[in-house]
Amino acid sequence: MNVRTMVSLAALSVAIASSATAYAQDAAPQGAAADEGAAIIVTGTRATGITAAESAAPIKVLDSAMLDKVGQPNLNQVLTQLVPSFTAEAFGGDTANLTLSARLRGLSPNHALVLVNGKRRHGTANLHVLGGPYQGGAAPDLDMIPPGAIGRIEVLEDGAAAQYGSDAIAGVINIILKSDKDSISGNLTGGQHYEGDGTTYSGSVTFAPYIGEDTYLNFTMFHRYHGFTQRGGVDSRIYNPDGSLRSDLGAAHTAMAAVGLPGAPYTNRIVGDSRSTLSTVMYNAGHDFGGVEIYAFGSYGRREASAYENYRQPWRVSRSPVLGVAGEEILFSKTGFNPREAIKEDDFSNTAGIKGEAGSFRWDISTTYGQDYAKLYTLDSANRTLFINTGTTPTNFYDGFLKASEWTTNIDIAKEIEAGLAAPINVAFGGEYRENLFQIGKGDFASTYFEGGQSYPGFLATDAGKHKRNNKAAYLDVAINPVEMWKIDGAVRYEDYSDFGTKWTWKVTSRVDFTDQIALRGTVSTGFRAPSLLESYYSSTNVGPTTAYVQLPPNSAAAKLLGYDDLKPETSTNYSVGLVLRPTPKLNITLDAYQVKLKNRIVGTGSIVGLTGGEVTNQAVLDAIAAHGNVLDPYVLEVGDAGINLFTNGADTRTRGVDLTASYPTPLADGSILWTLSANYNETKITRLRLPDDLYAADARSILEKASPKYKIIAGALLNMGALSVNLRETFYGKSSQVVIYNGTTPTVTAGAAAITDLEVSYELSKGLTVSVGANNLLNKKADAVPNGPDGLPIDGGAVLDAPVTFTPYGINGGYWYGKIGFKF
Repeated sequence: MNVRTMVSLAALSVAIASSATAYAQDAAPQGAAADEGAAIIVTGTRATGITAAESAAPIKVLDSAMLDKVGQPNLNQVLTQLVPSFTAEAFGGDTANLTLSARLRGLSPNHALVLVNGKRRHGTANLHVLGGPYQGGAAPDLDMIPPGAIGRIEVLEDGAAAQYGSDAIAGVINIILKSDKDSISGNLTGGQHYEGDGTTYSGSVTFAPYIGEDTYLNFTMFHRYHGFTQRGGVDSRIYNPDGSLRSDLGAAHTAMAAVGLPGAPYTNRIVGDSRSTLSTVMYNAGHDFGGVEIYAFGSYGRREASAYENYRQPWRVSRSPVLGVAGEEILFSKTGFNPREAIKEDDFSNTAGIKGEAGSFRWDISTTYGQDYAKLYTLDSANRTLFINTGTTPTNFYDGFLKASEWTTNIDIAKEIEAGLAAPINVAFGGEYRENLFQIGKGDFASTYFEGGQSYPGFLATDAGKHKRNNKAAYLDVAINPVEMWKIDGAVRYEDYSDFGTKWTWKVTSRVDFTDQIALRGTVSTGFRAPSLLESYYSSTNVGPTTAYVQLPPNSAAAKLLGYDDLKPETSTNYSVGLVLRPTPKLNITLDAYQVKLKNRIVGTGSIVGLTGGEVTNQAVLDAIAAHGNVLDPYVLEVGDAGINLFTNGADTRTRGVDLTASYPTPLADGSILWTLSANYNETKITRLRLPDDLYAADARSILEKASPKYKIIAGALLNMGALSVNLRETFYGKSSQVVIYNGTTPTVTAGAAAITDLEVSYELSKGLTVSVGANNLLNKKADAVPNGPDGLPIDGGAVLDAPVTFTPYGINGGYWYGKIGFKF
């Protein structure tokens, strides 16, 4: 038993429960869910004093006690386990596996706007390039925000581009930081997956010293380690399903196996989590001078991570003893090698502002600068052509860097005007100026020599470059209560982009409370999203052992050769209508139906093939690759597949869905049970394809329409009885599927419907000290296996038998247990 396991078991043995007690203190009988409607919200309206229960738009409020109820210390996992319309990426291809993404209402990650204390958060520099439901994602990295720093999260599930600007088509996630005084809180947690891998431990502490009644300062430090997981089976090229050597091996394979392969028979480790360490600090501070407050908040995060790629067999990199003369083959490695892609990432953000009242006007002026800077590496690899030509090759490569930054300055002004109505008219107006930058830095010599390092070539000179743009915006927002039972909120916004020109968007939201038990609400709005600079200009080469696909920038001359145009903005029209019901004082129900129609939606083209099995199938594709300056692996050109991928305004889509929430507390003699139910049904259809079939692959269509489950239902029960609490949550996912391209065919991979059980038991040992033990995916539900093709190899699994379907919404790793100690003094 290693030290990490002993530490985790020690934490587990002490634990009988943690954050559920904290949750229960807020939740039952006046619990977080029961009390959620009474929380004053700042998202979705610019009026003051509005509670979640009174909101004209659907909004979920998650307080810090609720966030503590999720075992895995990761904000993406927190939200996906608590919000039905939110889904987190379980596994990413290539560098996407190093910075996993998330999305809202089945749309792109780029369609949800992330705010911190109401201010726009910058996006990641690590674009999600490869196909899948999260393709094109360059949204803010929620994992860089430590959960311990959060006071509450407001999730607005409604289009809000006219209120907040570009990106708010699916909704808004507003993270409100803690502003405590005179306290110290935090937790220690340790756990691992049932398979014995993916060991995770983390520590978080928040200091909130008492400085004065008019001042607050919260400082949070967070550190987390997460180990590799391995979920693929044996390497089918060499081994039988039982791990024995295949009887039909050739001489080369037999010699290779005789040497002794690392990790045999699990030589290919591509299907699994990356190993990562993450350290973040975050602060939130302010001082009230009496009517005028200065404030500042910010964060810094450092991530180092690496993920395994496809195993390379020994003869993949070999040479003759004398250049140009045939002879005995010299292998770079007799046992082959398992390359890894790695990242060293620095992410920071800082906001400073001043707000107050002048006369009857409320005003707020702020500026925010955020940047994500990622250095990329290929480790434990080799450059095949460099080895052939010189007899030597490095094993580690610097592939270049990605940098994305955003500088936003806002002025917001509001005034209440008495007009003899049921409430004063709230008029808000303001402006915003924003600058964005995206830069790709060139890799080192060895990473860019011909095809570069195996598994991930460095960025070429033709990939590298710096791109900028700015945006100016102004808005007007008016909230009216004509009579006591009727609320109307309207907004209009003007945007002026340096690269796309101008655009007007608008929104009208209304709510009618017929009685204290029944209310009807609805919204009609338009939206606008300018393409991110990453979608427009990102360029790289994505490779496998026998494949090479160039990610062409759509705003490049090479893309024009194939008939693609520069990216243009997406536009949307959103409709929603909902019911708010309180049939009894304790039973709260909301039901909201919505439709989002997107025009000129930016999508990935899928794999546009120019070479199959070493045979040319589309010379124009190969010409475009050459025109862009990319050099493909000679081995791939001989026997493999090659082509291009890019982003394009390829489709108009329609997304329809329904959100449901309900909560009901049941009192007990010594406590209570809080019952909760929330659900989302969501379906996306392509209503118009704006590309010819030969420029839009079958796998890309399925990603939009089929790769997300149509429904997700979360049922929960929180028992609170004195110092003991038990939290049980059951999440039901519908099935999803995705077409893959395999040897010129288009088979379908399916992830079946699943029920995932989460359980946590908590006990308050003494005031302020709580321990817990729990499990996510308690019953160890495993992802479905990728089926095999006619050749006996998995059709989408890197030659790994029993490879799990990687786009399952509940992950590929199965059960995860944890222990936690929480404290607050």
